[in-house]
Amino acid sequence: MDKEAAKRRIEELHQILNQYNYEYHTLDRPSVPDAEYDARMRELISLEEEHPDLKAADSPSQRVGGAVLDAFQKVRHGTPMLSLGNAFNEQDLLDFDRRVRQAVGDDIAYNVELKIDGLAVSLRYENGVFVRGATQ
Repeated sequence: MDKEAAKRRIEELHQILNQYNYEYHTLDRPSVPDAEYDARMRELISLEEEHPDLKAADSPSQRVGGAVLDAFQKVRHGTPMLSLGNAFNEQDLLDFDRRVRQAVGDDIAYNVELKIDGLAVSLRYENGVFVRGATQ
């Protein structure tokens, strides 16, 4: 793909992904399956890697989440809720394992859980009584 075509496609992907992000994060009504979103994001990242001068600071590949509905009150998490990157194949997992071992050594163990639709929640109980629920 030549540079001009890449620029047009990147701009198109920005519009598409910004709309998907708005629907998912702000409206809580995603219009596409996660797999379709992920495929478009991978395409954008690939184009930005091929043409680094076309990567914009406000690219959807450079941020996480979206605007929060005004109906929700913001809370401060005592322990930060962090996100992991995606792994789509065995090589992605092996690369992740290599990075972890470089950072912390070989004495590690993994606990793997099913992730459903990407929602993370923090529930707080005090003396067995629910006091707060919050998302990332």
